[in-house]
Amino acid sequence: MVADLNYHHLKLFRAIACEGGLTRAAERLNLSQSALSTQLGKLEAALGHPLFLRVGKRLELTEAGRIALDYADTAFGAGDELLRTLEGRPRRERQVLRVGALTTLSRNFQLEFLRPIIGREDVGLVVRSGTLCELIAGLVAHTLDLMLTNSAVRRDNALDLHSHLIETQPVSLVSHPSVDIATLAYPDALQGAPMILPSLDSDIRVAFDRELALAGVRPLVLAEVDDMAMLRLFARESGALTLVPPIVVQDELRSGVLVERHRLASVVESFYAVVQTRRFPSALVATLLSSRLPA
Repeated sequence: MVADLNYHHLKLFRAIACEGGLTRAAERLNLSQSALSTQLGKLEAALGHPLFLRVGKRLELTEAGRIALDYADTAFGAGDELLRTLEGRPRRERQVLRVGALTTLSRNFQLEFLRPIIGREDVGLVVRSGTLCELIAGLVAHTLDLMLTNSAVRRDNALDLHSHLIETQPVSLVSHPSVDIATLAYPDALQGAPMILPSLDSDIRVAFDRELALAGVRPLVLAEVDDMAMLRLFARESGALTLVPPIVVQDELRSGVLVERHRLASVVESFYAVVQTRRFPSALVATLLSSRLPA
């Protein structure tokens, strides 16, 4: 029951979460482990949910534990808030959103997706980059609320992850304007042409290679790049045609640093927002998804 919530219990819980276990938390608080465990049990009983799972020698937060920690941090920041208010500098209560993005994902796309909450004073936004395995682990451990990637994650009943297709972007061939290409007869003109391409594990590279193979065309691949930010730099600095979603090089196309030579009709880049089914879903995640998903 809410009436049974004891802020002393919250303080002890916060210490356990910060230390990652009862032993170090008990030493820090100068309490016995048994007494600390008893107080934790009372808090879990009051909230009606377990707050930790034992993983090896460590205690890891459950989904309810992660939410409780966020509220505990807010509660123990109330003293600072009171002082700020009395000094005439009030600060609104803030929600925290933790977003993980695939390391190779377009920064421009990430910015566009997060734009609805960027700069909001009531939102603390944390954005982390990582590999697919690292980001999935973050979702499962509740240290991430949302993951952005350019491929759907395979469904797994044990993890209960859901991939929402939020956007598809065209893919184009671009180059520096100094390259002498008046018109590009696609795909025949690519025979032996020097090119910068995404890496072989990219979905757009797979589709592009399949299309050229069917036409019997083989370009000269100068470089393969898995990071979109680096692919953008290669497009700027090389004199070669580069296969890239226009959103990645939108600033260069607007300024004339790069020119779109051909837009592929059958190759697109897909962007996904991946979430884990939760008992306590994030309102901020719902806001972002509702602004991008079809009605």
